[in-house]
Amino acid sequence: MISMFQALYDIGGPILVILLLTSIFTLGLTGFKYWQFRSDGIGQLKPLKSAVRALDGGREGDARAKLAASKHWLASIILSALPLRGRDGLIARLEAEADQALQPYESGFRILDTIAQLAPLLGLLGTVLGMIDAFQALQSAGSQVDPSALAGGIWVALLTTAAGLSVAMPTSIALSWFEAQTDRERAFAEHAFTILVTPKTREAATTEIGAVGYGT
Repeated sequence: MISMFQALYDIGGPILVILLLTSIFTLGLTGFKYWQFRSDGIGQLKPLKSAVRALDGGREGDARAKLAASKHWLASIILSALPLRGRDGLIARLEAEADQALQPYESGFRILDTIAQLAPLLGLLGTVLGMIDAFQALQSAGSQVDPSALAGGIWVALLTTAAGLSVAMPTSIALSWFEAQTDRERAFAEHAFTILVTPKTREAATTEIGAVGYGT
């Protein structure tokens, strides 16, 4: 491992080593976030959609059963809010709770964003430093310039730019996917809270109408 880092240092200098370490860290963080999302059901909304449809249709008992069986973070919030329907400011409270619940899933996003922005700049810095060294060597050689040596110095300098872009592009793609998943979760949470407060049908209303009809 040490010999590999030494070889990279000899080729591209400290910038190339930094980019390699950054890529290893990014891969680890991305893998952890993916495992976190999958293990906690982020983006897997089908069971919750079924529960919300039941709630909207007035089948609160069915909705409670589906929510109780779900391990999704939103299920517990909706369950705890069922007895509070009709209170003022309920949606604002639920949205605040949803934002709080989503914070652990959004942690690390800023780090990924910073890496996606800084990796190309690090690569460009390495290229600039490499070009400076190449032209210094060209100046020192005077009239005895070897074009092959100059070309070799240039491609080595450009290597850091390629490395920086290779780190930044996958990181940006992964970050966009994670953000899309959390945005989808937040949008569905807002929809579910609206249904919770103003369902099309409620069991209580249906029961009351049925009782009146039966009495008549």
